[in-house]
Amino acid sequence: MLVNPLVSKYNVPGPRYTSYPTVPFWKNSSMTEKEWKIELVKSDTKTIALYIHLPFCESLCTFCGCHKRITKNHQVESPYIDALIKEWELYKEVIDVDFQLKELHLGGGTPTFFSTKELERLIHAIKPSVPNGNCEMSFEAHPSSTTPAHLQVLFDLGFRRVSFGIQDYDLKVQKAIHRIQDFDTVKNVHELAKKIGYTSINHDLIYGLPFQTIAGFLATLEQTMKLMPERIALYSYAHVPWIKGTGQRGYSELDLPQEQEKMQLYEMATAYLISKGYISIGMDHFALPNDSLSLAFNTNKLHRNFMGYTTKSSATMIGLGMSAISDSWGAFAQNEKEVETYLAKVNKGELPVFKGHILDENELFTRKQILDLMCHFRTELPKTQAYWMEIRKKLEPMIQDELVKIDGEIVVVSLKGRSFIRNICMAFDYKLHNFEMGNQLFSKTI
Repeated sequence: MLVNPLVSKYNVPGPRYTSYPTVPFWKNSSMTEKEWKIELVKSDTKTIALYIHLPFCESLCTFCGCHKRITKNHQVESPYIDALIKEWELYKEVIDVDFQLKELHLGGGTPTFFSTKELERLIHAIKPSVPNGNCEMSFEAHPSSTTPAHLQVLFDLGFRRVSFGIQDYDLKVQKAIHRIQDFDTVKNVHELAKKIGYTSINHDLIYGLPFQTIAGFLATLEQTMKLMPERIALYSYAHVPWIKGTGQRGYSELDLPQEQEKMQLYEMATAYLISKGYISIGMDHFALPNDSLSLAFNTNKLHRNFMGYTTKSSATMIGLGMSAISDSWGAFAQNEKEVETYLAKVNKGELPVFKGHILDENELFTRKQILDLMCHFRTELPKTQAYWMEIRKKLEPMIQDELVKIDGEIVVVSLKGRSFIRNICMAFDYKLHNFEMGNQLFSKTI
């Protein structure tokens, strides 16, 4: 095996920067509904992105780091949809009356756990907020539980993007992560989605899973190319059993590809996808050149929020549902993490937030720098910033290793440095500069 010394050097625990500050550094461990409403009113709510968390799954996938509820009891559907509709009505009382909904995404959990009837009821309650159909609508789907009716009904409601959770086609890996689905199942649902008219299909793949090998993951990529999805998300498996409990303790750490092997999986997959015509976008996404994500990347219009990389940059993102996170740019608020507590608060007529964070001026500045790095692999940093010299000190080893270069006040990430983008962002994160990083807070960067 070829050993890359940079892997051992930079494979340290670090944030994924889905937000800045990252959740462990949020100040408001108990944000009130009143505090969040004040922040929301102060924000720009003329354009809104809406994320709806549908947390139920019939079985546990042991790699999963999402907040979810495992159940086969479909009686939970109706009261949960009722609560989502009530929560949306509560938000509409607070936000700008002339807002435009620019994005709507159903995440999970497994959105296709819900019947078409309940999903239709939910979207019909929200659709009046979508003027002239000018809203990008997407949903996540489990290939094994997504029926032709799901695809048709959601398409008829305005959805044009779907993301299928694949992870890996190797049967040994699938057994370890408790997600068994063969290629034919994925092929059937993918081809039906294309036939119905979906214009952008994403496949989620994960590297670093138990028992993965270069040969096995290459076979997964080759299978994926038979369908040529417009987008591919190539996620790094985050092994955090101390956070996620028994699910990720279903296999030994010794079953996982170690740091050098894991980096080889990533580099092999990246080179393979690029050779097939995909454009590498941000930290972990790939898209065909004519897909809107590639076009946004090439025109510096790419944005990133809790939903991932997006072509839209709405100032405010509202999260509905258990554990969902909302973002007003100047503040974050997270909903209650237990279904029962979430339902109880909404049914009392309360926004179900329980914690959050209000950003100060320095945090807003740093947030913009990290967002630029994550989306565009470059940022401009004025020398007047008090912590500039500390950042320069943190970047110096990365400059020597040719991961970044500094041209005047512009910091540019090299092609080689893109594999270490989380580490580069950490250099800008002044909250980490004097922080003792422990293994029990973040997953490793590689």
